[in-house]
Amino acid sequence: MRLDKYLKVSRIIKRRTVANDACDNALVTVNDRPAKASYDVKVGDILSITFGERTVKVRVLEVNEHALKKDAALMYEAIE
Repeated sequence: MRLDKYLKVSRIIKRRTVANDACDNALVTVNDRPAKASYDVKVGDILSITFGERTVKVRVLEVNEHALKKDAALMYEAIE
């Protein structure tokens, strides 16, 4: 699944266009490397997303095409 879609489906970022912009502006890294929105997310990847001065690190646990709101948080685990 594309990185921008994963961020939206997992509800880390609310809109796919915002996720796409974050990737374009190098605010999202995968395994400590800047990633494009088209990056193919895999289980075990470590995502780091910068929101202003705050950085969120998560480990990908599942890659689902669709997730209900209650199941979205099960797609990743927070690190640090």
